[in-house]
Amino acid sequence: MKTLREYLAWAEEKQIALGHFNISDSEGFKAVVETAKELNVPVIIGVSEGERDFIGLKEVVALVKTARVNDLPVFVNADHTYSVGKAKLAIDAGVDSVIIDVAEKTLEENTKLTKETVDYARLKDPEILVEGELGFIGKSSKLLETLPDGVSEATQTNPDEAAKFVRETGIDLLAPSVGNVHGMVKTGNPKLNIERIKTIQKVVGVPLVLHGGSGITDVEFVAAIEAGIRIIHINTELRVAYKEGIKEGLKSGEIAPYKFLAEGVEEMKKVVQDKLKLFNKL
Repeated sequence: MKTLREYLAWAEEKQIALGHFNISDSEGFKAVVETAKELNVPVIIGVSEGERDFIGLKEVVALVKTARVNDLPVFVNADHTYSVGKAKLAIDAGVDSVIIDVAEKTLEENTKLTKETVDYARLKDPEILVEGELGFIGKSSKLLETLPDGVSEATQTNPDEAAKFVRETGIDLLAPSVGNVHGMVKTGNPKLNIERIKTIQKVVGVPLVLHGGSGITDVEFVAAIEAGIRIIHINTELRVAYKEGIKEGLKSGEIAPYKFLAEGVEEMKKVVQDKLKLFNKL
């Protein structure tokens, strides 16, 4: 089976994007992996610090490795890791990729901590990809009344800084701020800065990752992929679908978890299917 690095090269060749879906439990894993299998496309399972504290990072890695025994191209990413120490723990656990997210610090400090993570990953396993983040897009994957404080065009990623950041850290992936935002703004998410994506892609030389995919329109996704985005993160939409599905399952009065949770799984699968078809041009 191809490595994640090889699938990214494949995505570049095909001019598509790999879908990245965050999970908190085995039901989320089931929804994402079963849908990817049905569509016969690779997929990335994401677990943030909070999510992996709940489900267990080693447990997620084990689930992914079990899936790969059956030749399913499933990968696991330690999403939004806010310290080098926790990034090292994720690397030691055997993830396929990890993002060291210290974007709120100064550029110099971000560069230093990100490079430290890259150096550690290279020693442990060169196939583990390290992602850095530059610019600010907020933090919470939830429904928002307004844009998070600090998210604006002024905090979008500067292309020249991005090129320098990639060069000095040696990261494999870059998550830029290009009008995207974590969570879903009830009044509508801001528009993506497609020209900024194009400019950054031309100067950094590594695949770009779009965080905060929930709430972005299909038209913008297509434009972003054409501009150079190769991984797209979806979380909030899955959380909303899961919750609404469980609510419906509970209305039946059913007490067997595998029955009322199944409604949540089915609603998540609808979201995953729609996104994977779009991202893979199916």
